[in-house]
Amino acid sequence: MMPSACDSLVDDIEDMVTSHEPTPHERQFARRSIVPRARKHKQQSVGEELKADSVIPGTQKVWVRTWGCSHNNSDGEYMAGQLAASGYKITEDSSDADLWLLNSCTVKNPAEDHFRNSIKKAQEQDKKVVLAGCVPQAQPRMDYLKGLSIIGVQQIDRVVEVVDETVKGHSVRLLGQKKEKGKRLGGARLDLPKIRKNPLIEIISINTGCLNACTYCKTKHARGDLASYPIEELVERARQSFQEGVCEIWLTSEDTGAYGRDIGTDLPSLLWELVKEIPEGAMLRLGMTNPPYILEHLEEMAKILNHPRVYAFLHVPVQSASDSVLMDMRREYCCADFKRVVDFLKEKVPGITIATDIICGFPGETDEDFEQTMELVREYRFPSLFINQFYPRPGTPAARMEQVPAQVKKLRTKELSALFHSYNPYDHKVGERQHVLVTEESFDTQYYVAHNKFYEQVLVPKKSEFKGKMIEVDIYEAGKHYMKGHPAEDAQVFTPSIAKPLQKGQVSGLPQELKVSRQNGVHVSKDSSMLTGWLWRLEGDGLKLLSLGLALTAIIVALVIEKFH
Repeated sequence: MMPSACDSLVDDIEDMVTSHEPTPHERQFARRSIVPRARKHKQQSVGEELKADSVIPGTQKVWVRTWGCSHNNSDGEYMAGQLAASGYKITEDSSDADLWLLNSCTVKNPAEDHFRNSIKKAQEQDKKVVLAGCVPQAQPRMDYLKGLSIIGVQQIDRVVEVVDETVKGHSVRLLGQKKEKGKRLGGARLDLPKIRKNPLIEIISINTGCLNACTYCKTKHARGDLASYPIEELVERARQSFQEGVCEIWLTSEDTGAYGRDIGTDLPSLLWELVKEIPEGAMLRLGMTNPPYILEHLEEMAKILNHPRVYAFLHVPVQSASDSVLMDMRREYCCADFKRVVDFLKEKVPGITIATDIICGFPGETDEDFEQTMELVREYRFPSLFINQFYPRPGTPAARMEQVPAQVKKLRTKELSALFHSYNPYDHKVGERQHVLVTEESFDTQYYVAHNKFYEQVLVPKKSEFKGKMIEVDIYEAGKHYMKGHPAEDAQVFTPSIAKPLQKGQVSGLPQELKVSRQNGVHVSKDSSMLTGWLWRLEGDGLKLLSLGLALTAIIVALVIEKFH
């Protein structure tokens, strides 16, 4: 273990979000944890009552909108997959949808503003609404959330229940924590159905929450304290992903460096098991890690980042180079700790990309504090730098501190942005020959996007035979955030996927024959796997509030209907 350059000043805080978690048996049979609250209306006519009763959940179109980090994106993919497997149609056209599932981010004010505006827009268009993500989890009693259905960040495996009730006109809120034998779990099961936004990329959340108590952070209120998934479950999820044609895996969490501290293991132990499963040519990308915990594993992390199937890339937020500001943020490290991480990895992993975050205008930040941050950027010339103007989030200690004037925050943000754009990190790479993995399409749709060993973005010609392939390119141009490459002459195109990738919009983790459609108010599968389809909705954590007896009865009714039609 490498010692920290400064001692931690803050003890870990307890889990800030707790709730009694009913067992699956209680959910499924006693129905204790879901209480639909029917809104009061004026007395309806008989015709109106019949119309309400005729609503068949599972026949509607759902639009899923996600803001925020890759963890949130993974949650959104899981929710879309479960809804599609249950019969709902996932649409990319918000105006065509019957229900909007809005998956929020609480990191900054603008993200929550977009979320709030989307709720208003949905209501103006008379859409049903289900809310998810960190905003409603952290503050479910906000005025603009009143009367709306909410699915908590640890309850995404029950999204079908919430959507079913919402389309019937009820308001449902599930905000509890996942627990087993009194111990908080990482979240919903990893083997749930999923619709990957990009069929070539699997996002795996390795843990939820963190061990920090940063004074500016609202996410802690939603995600709580650290809770890690067991190594064997994560390895199995990676294995399944590769069997579905994935060629790139992203590991994500609020702090990957803290992984396993709650279950007696650590991040390097997980990574060494995962690399055993990565096919040749496929790649693994590590998510964000805070300095305190990665300091303990620098030697092993350097070895892993040098592995040919792991990107030599690490996102380590510094937030400020002033120890005074870091103390007020309760970041539990000093600038020297951050430099130790960066210097060690740059020495041991030649060419590594270090990405970092900086907050401009944190309460109490002086001109001298800000100049220290500017000097850090001048020294390291980070190729990837996320610059954030400070926004006080309601309910956080930083919101109660004396604020830096708005015009000063804007000026500092502008100065740091100008410094960042004053250098080009990739100019010296023009003329290099690189192996790159092609996984995405550029925003302007003119190129395919690939990444080299250092997770640097390389734009390549948009040829269908390159998608999902490892190819060799010659770099002929460099910009601030990218390089451009021509396919090298006589270079071979290598296919890392061990299976054909799923089609865009196809449900992962669920055999096609088990997908369920809903007809005449009962579930009827497209083949003889009707029973299995029903049981999928019943197993695990009570995905549907139906008993096995009701399911079997419905199957018999469906068979009779099919026979006489």
